[in-house]
Amino acid sequence: MVGAQRPLLIRVAGCGLITLLQACSAAGQLLGPSAPELPQAGGITVLFNQREGARYRSPLDGVERSGDDLEAALLEAIASAREEILVAVQELSLPSLARALVDQQRRGVRVRVVLEHHYSKPWSEEHEAELEPHQRQRHRLLTALADRNGDGRLSTSEREQGDAVALLQRAGVPLLDDTADGSRGSGLMHSKYVVIDRARVITGSANFTASCIHGDAGQPQTRGNVNHLLRLESAELAELFAHDFALMWGDGPGGAADSRFGIRKDNGAARSVTIGSTPVQLLFAPHRRDDPNHGLNLLEQQLSRAQHRIDLALFVLSAQQLTQPLASALERGAPLRLVADPGFASRAFSETLDLLGVSLADQHCKLEQGNQPLSQAAEGVGTPLLPRGDKMHHKFAVIDNRTVITGSFNWSPSAAHQNDEVLLVIESPLLAAHFTREMDRLWKGADLGITSKLQRKLEQNRLRCGSGISRG
Repeated sequence: MVGAQRPLLIRVAGCGLITLLQACSAAGQLLGPSAPELPQAGGITVLFNQREGARYRSPLDGVERSGDDLEAALLEAIASAREEILVAVQELSLPSLARALVDQQRRGVRVRVVLEHHYSKPWSEEHEAELEPHQRQRHRLLTALADRNGDGRLSTSEREQGDAVALLQRAGVPLLDDTADGSRGSGLMHSKYVVIDRARVITGSANFTASCIHGDAGQPQTRGNVNHLLRLESAELAELFAHDFALMWGDGPGGAADSRFGIRKDNGAARSVTIGSTPVQLLFAPHRRDDPNHGLNLLEQQLSRAQHRIDLALFVLSAQQLTQPLASALERGAPLRLVADPGFASRAFSETLDLLGVSLADQHCKLEQGNQPLSQAAEGVGTPLLPRGDKMHHKFAVIDNRTVITGSFNWSPSAAHQNDEVLLVIESPLLAAHFTREMDRLWKGADLGITSKLQRKLEQNRLRCGSGISRG
């Protein structure tokens, strides 16, 4: 380990006590050769839940699998707190994390939690028949997660111990959501971070759920949405995150309606800090569309500087503003590798389609306003091979093998102008090497260009809509 970082320890059968960044070869497991370890940037550690060369035992089914244990990393961070834990995350449904927060509060650590309002109610108090389809599916997955003996029925104990939000509420852990400002909720409270003792920050692309980290309970074919977390050791950076948290928290539960979410936070320009010798820019979203500090402008600026290479692993790419700087980088001779989530890549609003030089009309047979597909399809654009049921949930870029862009920020207008988000730009060849290795893994077996499935969708769209009607 570089610097003064403490290794994250887990126990793996047949391997003893190892760090999350070590490889372990247990007898009888054919997972391929261990990849050589890469040095971490001083004060910054990155973990990937499907990384090759790392191993851990999944708490869902006890099976050893490749990847870094993001849940164990979060538990280690929570356990390390001595004074304060601030949690702002879209969804927290892992009971182990709730119990760890409760334990710390009982020890006298000040714990505060902010959630997105769609995920701030105990699921065990909801009736499946009253839920929307998406929430109904979530309810079923959380029921399966709570069913520890796998008998298909929840005992009173399983129900009480398997609901993370209910655990927090029963223990009196202060918790609020984005309706605390008197609204019906911001676009999305989409941030994902933990601040420990104003000295350490854990952040990245992962929500604190089984689906985002290990896979879906009761569905062994899943491996978890493809995600990462960063651990950043910096009091200066932690204070910036604590300030963002304070805006959302206001007077806290039961206080005045002075919490600020979304546009009401009035976020300013990106702030610069240095972690060790590594320059970091931090931007909190959202911003108004006429505010030059908004996140899409920052992304465009970074892409416009690319000279040698751009790697993108994105859950959503729907901002038209970013297609032209990508096309310009290609014209400058900077090759592009883009893997986008298969579920979003072929939607009508996806800029992945523009990069492939094609258009899709929406359900009303209308094209996105200002839609400008490239006249010549970009090479190196596609979707990764994923286990059935999983999503490509990263939101990262690597530019010229040294600049890493990451955070909770999807590359979309909603992220820039509506949602509470985190966007980081980190200048570090060491950190870039870790993200490039993850990109290399996703690139293997990726479907590139206009696949047969996409071609069929395009043909069906033309039969239904003709050339489409541009939105006015």
